Amino acid sequence: MMYAAIMGYGTIGSGVAQILEESRERIANGAGQEIALKYVLDLRDFPDSPVADRIVHDFQVIESDEQVKLVVETMGGLNPAYPFVKACLNAGKHVVTSNKALVAAHGTELLQIARDKGVNFFFEASVGGGIPIIRTLYRCLRGEEIQEITGILNGTTNYILTKMDREGASFDEVLKEAQDLGYAERNPEADVEGHDTCRKIAILTAMVTGKEVNYEDIYTEGITKITDMDFRYAKEMGASVKLLGSSRRKGGEVCARVAPVMIGKDHPLYAVSGVYNGILVKSDMLGVSMYYGSGAGKLPTASAVVADMIEAAQNEQMNIPIGWGEQRQKVADIKTAECRYFVRIAGTFKEKADLIRRTFGEVRTFVLEGADEFAILTRKMSESEYEKQAAVLDDECRKSGGEGIRQRLRAELED
Repeated sequence: MMYAAIMGYGTIGSGVAQILEESRERIANGAGQEIALKYVLDLRDFPDSPVADRIVHDFQVIESDEQVKLVVETMGGLNPAYPFVKACLNAGKHVVTSNKALVAAHGTELLQIARDKGVNFFFEASVGGGIPIIRTLYRCLRGEEIQEITGILNGTTNYILTKMDREGASFDEVLKEAQDLGYAERNPEADVEGHDTCRKIAILTAMVTGKEVNYEDIYTEGITKITDMDFRYAKEMGASVKLLGSSRRKGGEVCARVAPVMIGKDHPLYAVSGVYNGILVKSDMLGVSMYYGSGAGKLPTASAVVADMIEAAQNEQMNIPIGWGEQRQKVADIKTAECRYFVRIAGTFKEKADLIRRTFGEVRTFVLEGADEFAILTRKMSESEYEKQAAVLDDECRKSGGEGIRQRLRAELED
């Protein structure tokens, strides 16, 4: 029997406890031994909970109990999650976490401690909720060279963008609805500004390169500037707008970014809607593969945590080589990245046609009836080239007393 403890009895922690109880026999068969929940660490008491008799408030109880060989961290954030997890690993305990902030910020150190102590640090639930993407990378695709990972990695932003697309609603309207439904936090910044997706794509990039990736090196742009007008144009173009975390290998560097991108119906991620997540992996032998499912939620995420617990129990006496080392992966400057650009410009194309051709060359043009603007789709160009040409266009418009560019979105669209 392996004794376990859960740190944090919130949504995910309570889900883990529920699965451990309801699927006790199945888990024991998979793990090769029973996993028994001995402690639940939380600041609160839960007198009416099934785990009421196992609630503790002092971390030292878990750290010092030699019977506890497996600890689940579902507190979130860095403090006290980081010192608690580090202490557990140093005490020779396996640790499973759903905490992407912890893995992105301190994963390198924690993985090394786990190796040194001969235990495991697993984090399947930190990316994609219940989608088994981490285990897929270090087991199923071990013989592949991963060339690209691109994903819809945040259910909150995907829900918002889906509603804007289908109903023509504004960002503020849908955000409020998402908050009322519990899909978005009262302070939604981590989701809507792309920070959550950034940490997840950093973890996935580290997994496929075997090197540490500093999430702060990844260009990150959220969805707060997306408007209903963007979706009106998208419909005319047979496209939609998704917040994508993307990582592509380019020589010894990685081109990584988080940004809203206009994609067409032929894109594998186009149909991923609502609160669901989808992850595209492109590798040298398999080619393109897709992973789709619930990216959040109590039981889907807890399911991924329990899968890690089973693997830890199966490998109680050994460290499974996963993750990355201390060598830092170079992330390319976003200005060198290339793509097409969807650009909305005030006025009419007729009056600005010559200026558009001088700055961007030949473009596709889109006009919406009744709009005091038009849109163009550029050829593929680097970020630095786009910024240079866009600055020239805006400057020329100001000189003539007019307005220039209103919106710019990256686009992955074919002619």
